[in-house]
This record gives sequence, structure tokens and C-alpha cells, in this order.
Amino acid sequence: MPPVDDTGAPVRHRASRAPRTPMAERPAAERRVSFDEVGFGYTAEEAHGEAMRCLQCPNPTCIDGCPVHIDIKSFIAKMIEGDDRGAVEVLKSRNALPAVCGRVCPQEEQCEASCVLGRKNDPVAIGRLERFLGDLDLSCELDRRCRPELAPPSGKRVAIVGSGPSGLACAGQLAQFGHEVTIFESLHVAGGVLVYGIPEFRLPKDLVAAEIEMLVELGVKIVTDVVIGATYTIDELMTDEGFDAVFIGSGAGLPVFMGIPGENLNGVYSANEFLTRVNLMRAYEFPASDTPVWRGRKVAVVGGGNVAMDSARTALRLGAEEVFLVYRRTEDEMPARKEEVHHAQQEGVEFKMLCSPLEVRGRDGFVTGLTATRMELGEPDSSGRRTPVCVVDSDFEIECDTVIMAVGTRANPLLSKAAPGLELTRRGYIVADDECTTSMPGVYAGGDIVTGAATVILAMGAGKTAARAIDAWVRRER
Repeated sequence: MPPVDDTGAPVRHRASRAPRTPMAERPAAERRVSFDEVGFGYTAEEAHGEAMRCLQCPNPTCIDGCPVHIDIKSFIAKMIEGDDRGAVEVLKSRNALPAVCGRVCPQEEQCEASCVLGRKNDPVAIGRLERFLGDLDLSCELDRRCRPELAPPSGKRVAIVGSGPSGLACAGQLAQFGHEVTIFESLHVAGGVLVYGIPEFRLPKDLVAAEIEMLVELGVKIVTDVVIGATYTIDELMTDEGFDAVFIGSGAGLPVFMGIPGENLNGVYSANEFLTRVNLMRAYEFPASDTPVWRGRKVAVVGGGNVAMDSARTALRLGAEEVFLVYRRTEDEMPARKEEVHHAQQEGVEFKMLCSPLEVRGRDGFVTGLTATRMELGEPDSSGRRTPVCVVDSDFEIECDTVIMAVGTRANPLLSKAAPGLELTRRGYIVADDECTTSMPGVYAGGDIVTGAATVILAMGAGKTAARAIDAWVRRER
């Protein structure tokens, strides 16, 4: 319960005087050797204290900053009143995965960036409050968790390709609309990037499984080990299998390499393979698990995004003595979340900024080092960031036995086999409009397979948008 005054009314902090409530974390020395979660989350007292900082603005701009438009003002108001159950209901009416989003969404660039309090003070810790409520809901037995009301069965069937954030969000919304939903997942576990791409210390797999369990309770069917494009085509789903519509949320998981000499040496990984082996296939438990992974002594990770941070921090936890992050711009230009950069530095990752790899060196087929060149920043590129330019005669060597390439992903070409009539961009992504409508009638798409690699919450927003469009499509008379 929140603190109250002598009359029993909630005590409101003066926002200008109340600092943002910190969240306890494991010490860096402890967490660099453990896959246990880094942050402990708020206690009830901390969560209610932080909720009290909210100004309850008449015009809550924080909602505009959220891709799925969670009613942030209302769920925090419920917390201020001491009604955490009501707060969960408000939150889950717009977001089916609050415990996930509270951990991995870049709130500092979205809802919290739009918080009025943040104009002169620290914004309300909306993400941490979301995590608190999500965890509170998951702590209940399944039959006591908050669940949305379901519309009467419509008799319509929808297939979802991929069980990542966009597919899960779309499936949950369609189930609420009363449709029969089946998710087809190519891997042996549902969750997509939530389970294969994000490490345990940032997003525990049991938590993802518990969130998916609720979707199954809503009637969503999940079929694993089915590759759309091999097992079925999109046409076969709609004709032979009898689905009325299809949503494609297969992500963009095809790894990208730099095309430099030596990338075929033993000890060179794409970040996708490395993280999938460790996260989904639990290679960090080898030989208790069946999947091995090379445990490098000196590891170079190439890239500056969240995937690079995850790879570097995972390599440390596997026992690497030294981990180098090689990035061609400065820390200020890194696309990774500031929190992840800070954690990586705390844990001992050595940042080698303004460096670009030229060659992976090796001996007898195995990596022995990385040749890189110094860079300097020139004029801004199309993204607004200054373009890195090579410094003449500045090549140097980084001694390492493992290189992890975390320089991006692209669409899997198998998709073109799944739907030959689907319009694609020259990079292989699906062309879809603002309603997630594709060039094929009854086929919708959203998330990374449309936009390229983006955030979990943006993918979820696309899934919910597609669900509304699909609902309209399957209900209309044809």
C-alpha cells in the first residue's frame, strides 16, 4: 500500500523534490560470471513511492510516446490509490507482455522521453513500474492472473507466422476478438527473438514462457518446428489449411557479415548463431545441454547496438578473460541503450571506439586476431550521424581467438518461397502499408520483417495494428 496521511489519503511527493527511485542491481563482479538477472526490480514500497512522483497531467504526453498507447496515467493512478490489481488490468488491456516490455523496451526514448516531469527533473520510471506490475501478475497462479474478456467465437481462423513480439501481440488481440488463432514457429520453442536473441540476464526465459502460457489459456494454439516456406507456403495455409487470413511476423534473423578476409575461420560467429546457441539452446550448460559453444579466452565483438552488448556480456559470462567491443564510431553514436552500455562497461568490456575491422587473422583454420584501422568522424550521413572515415596508415592488431559479428540482420530469402506473389523491397523485406496490409489479399505483415531490426514494443505495436485490420477483413462479407 502507498503511504497515507492522518486522514488516510495517499501522500503525494512534490515532484520537484522527489528523486527518481533507483532499482537495486547485482554487483558487477558477481553478475559478470552469472546468467542471473541483473536488476532485482522494485519492491512494493519502491514502486508505490515512484508512482507518487507522477503529476497525473491533464494531457498525459507519455501515452503518445508509447507505440501501443498504454494508458500510463490511469495505471499509475490506480497504483497511487493502492489498487495494484486495477493497475494490472489497465496495463494489460493494451499490453499482453508487460513483464517483458518493462525489461527490454527503450522507455528512455519513448514514454519516459515524453514525460512532462522529465522536462526539469528525472522522468517517472514508467518501465520499472510496468515491470513491477507485470511481475506481480505473473506471481499469481494462472487462474488468478489478469486476463482480458474474449468476444464470442467468430468462426474465423487466422494463421500467425512467427512467435516473436509482433506475432504474440497479434495473436493475443485476435483471440480477444473471438477468432481461432494458430501460431506457426520454426524453432522448437515459442518466443522468437525474446528467447533466442535476448540473454537470460536481461530477460529470463521462464518469464517469457509464463507470458506465452496466458496466450495459450486464451485459446491460441502454438505449433513449433514448422518452417513456412518449407512445410507450408502462404497459399497452402489459406487454401489447403483453411485459414481466413495470415499474419507474417517472422522477424529479420538472417545474419550479416562484413565481407572481409578471414570470416570463414573457426571462431568467427554471427551474433545470431552465438546468442541462439547460448540463449535458446542453453550452450552455457554444456555438456549438461547438447549444444556446445566455443568459449573464447579473448573475444572481439564487432558492432555498437544492443545485440553487440548482449554478445559481449554473454562472452564474459562464458568465461572470457578479455572482451573487446570494436565500433567504428564513438560511444555517443552507439545505437545501444545507455543502460546496456553502462552495464557492459561496469562488467569489464573494453571499448575500442573509432575502429573498423579489415581482416580476421588465423592459423591452421582458427582465429588468432583481428586487424583493424583507426577511424575519425566526418560529415553526417543520412541517419544524422557523422560518417566514419579511415585514418591513413593507422592499422593495428587485436589479439583474440573469437570474433562475433554483430553488424545487423536482414530478411531470410526463404520468405520469397513461402509467398511468391508477395511484394518485397530490394532488401527482401515485405512491403506493407500503415495497416500492415501486403500485396496479397488476406495477408498482413509487421515487425522486423517489414521495418528491419527494431524494438520489441514497435513490433508489438505492428502486431496489434495488424490484428485490427485482420478483424475487419475476416468479418466483412465477400
